[in-house]
Amino acid sequence: MLPNVGYGELLIILVVALLLFGANRIPEVARSLGRSINAFKSGLKEGLEDEKKDDVKKP
Repeated sequence: MLPNVGYGELLIILVVALLLFGANRIPEVARSLGRSINAFKSGLKEGLEDEKKDDVKKP
């Protein structure tokens, strides 16, 4: 289960991220995170499609 994250906790997380990465790197980090999530999803989708093809070929 995920805990409920309120505005205070979210603000603290954003401040810590700003201190760790700096203002210039945060968009770059977010962009690379989004690309990696998309790559992961497409890999899962390809794996499922390959598995379906293997199931059809088996007698």
